[in-house]
Amino acid sequence: RLCCPSSFFYLRPLHLFSSTAKVPFCPSLPRQFRLSPSRSSSFRRMESSPASSSSPTPVTDSSADSLAKDLQNQSLGAVDEGVKIKKKLEDFNWDHSFVKELPGDPRTDVISREVLHACYSKVSPSVEVDDPQLVAWSVSVAELLDLDPKEFERPDFPLMLSGAKPLPGAMSYAQCYGGHQFGMWAGQLGDGRAITLGEVLNSKGERWELQLKGAGRTPYSRFADGLAVLRSSIREFLCSETMHCLGIPTTRALCLLTTGQNVTRDMFYDGNPKEEPGAIVCRVSQSFLRFGSYQIHASRGKEDLDIVRKLADYAIKHHFPHIESMDRSDSLSFKTGDEDDSVVDLTSNKYAAWIVEIAERTATLVARWQGVGFTHGVLNTDNMSILGQTIDYGPFGFLDAFDPSYTPNTTDLPGRRYCFANQPDIGLWNIAQFSKTLAVAQLINQKEANYAMERYGDKFMDEYQAIMSKKLGLTKYNKEVISKLLNNMSVDKVDYTNFFRLLANVKANPNTPENELLKPLKAVLLDIGKERKEAWIKWMRSYIQEVGGSEVSDEERKARMDSVNPKYILRNYLCQSAIDAAEQGDFSEVNNLIRLMKRPYEEQPGMEKYARLPPAWAYRPGVCMLSCSS
Repeated sequence: RLCCPSSFFYLRPLHLFSSTAKVPFCPSLPRQFRLSPSRSSSFRRMESSPASSSSPTPVTDSSADSLAKDLQNQSLGAVDEGVKIKKKLEDFNWDHSFVKELPGDPRTDVISREVLHACYSKVSPSVEVDDPQLVAWSVSVAELLDLDPKEFERPDFPLMLSGAKPLPGAMSYAQCYGGHQFGMWAGQLGDGRAITLGEVLNSKGERWELQLKGAGRTPYSRFADGLAVLRSSIREFLCSETMHCLGIPTTRALCLLTTGQNVTRDMFYDGNPKEEPGAIVCRVSQSFLRFGSYQIHASRGKEDLDIVRKLADYAIKHHFPHIESMDRSDSLSFKTGDEDDSVVDLTSNKYAAWIVEIAERTATLVARWQGVGFTHGVLNTDNMSILGQTIDYGPFGFLDAFDPSYTPNTTDLPGRRYCFANQPDIGLWNIAQFSKTLAVAQLINQKEANYAMERYGDKFMDEYQAIMSKKLGLTKYNKEVISKLLNNMSVDKVDYTNFFRLLANVKANPNTPENELLKPLKAVLLDIGKERKEAWIKWMRSYIQEVGGSEVSDEERKARMDSVNPKYILRNYLCQSAIDAAEQGDFSEVNNLIRLMKRPYEEQPGMEKYARLPPAWAYRPGVCMLSCSS
């Protein structure tokens, strides 16, 4: 029996709440390393710090930080320099390992039904198009695929990437998966409107899946039409590429197409459907496997448990090969308690090593979301990537005014299960469900499952503390300074993005007159009374004292803070402005946002209007909050 996450530890950082917060996080079990790796291993060794330690945590660069910088340096948009001549669409190096190595549905029709004993159903795109148009694209994603950017200029490119014209070499299918939705098991879900064309191997040997979202019905469409509308497709394209440029792991988007056909949608589920322009996004990822890809088979009893193992072996082979190559000489053993049998040896069970790495990747992802104020909105287990990527952009939202209870999803309003502050807890809950799936399939035992959840908690707190310290320009983590700051921001509804960008302008001068302390933050500390002003002055004094104690100059601290605090984020009202124009045939604002979000950490003179606080109309339904209707 697995430990219940809610009793395992209370995960949400104290900072994400007002003074009414419950119990701060602490791991439930003491842990120490039994052995260190005896030689260099391609598997990432987990780091540990004593749970009871209260000493400040130094802020250091991690491998994840290096990855983030590499991601930010990749280019996006309609014009990239230095791209070499690449392949044509017909020259893609297809592999199709998913279809070849895993059990499939013997039927090829798209009748909605329960698909048993299969990981996928072969299906072809069936969307009807009428003069489809390419309206946005990413040259950096084309580079991942070795695709010549000139291919975007082909007259038949929209036909091939909408599925209306077969793409040579593709072997399309829809994936079967299940999931917990809002905490309740929903049974079979699957790709109801996403059709994977196959896997492309690039010149570096990297595997990239191409998937058309909105390409037509599949056996998993249930009562839906398998189509997508322009508004949701614009949001997915823009946000996936924005997250990439922010340095946050994410699925990517090669291109956005309009179909030339209308789609009927009831946006607010209020009985007032309307016609909207149809669209298709070509999504790209190393894999679209989700937690729910495994859950569905474990839920169907002993007969399908072997599929869980096959699917795990497939993922490890193709996406976690370093785990496959581990051996006992790596000596990755960890003590999780005081008992003699409380050792978890990750080299003796590759599935244990796998779930631990997935837990760590997920924890890092969620911590990075919290850092930029991103709220996913629909963290069901079928929307959780095994690669630790942001996946399935629906009613997402970036924080404007800091509100820990913010949820961008109207369906989530009653309980706010997926609100900003809850995301760390939900990430753990989802890891627990995934661990349970592997345990049911007898791939891991209870100790290994509990260790994965414990690693999630430790990794999240390590990453979150490092991120928040860097956002404030601190050389070491200071819980009191950060907690009081976020409490003040919550009380006064301070803009999350603009505050941290302006905070970099504060000088670490302890002799600053009181009437000048808050001047650098004047643009975000709006309409605060005398009492609140005094609270902010008190906090500013403590902050200046903290940063003044380091040897980092004001200039260097500002440069460091600006590199982690974006000037620009994809605010919902910016998306909506682009959508409104696009629905009238004007895609100039979509392309403006593409160019803007290529460099979110840079000032970009002339683009300052995109960093302004949201206008009053931004708080209307359909802008600040959305439904899952897309």
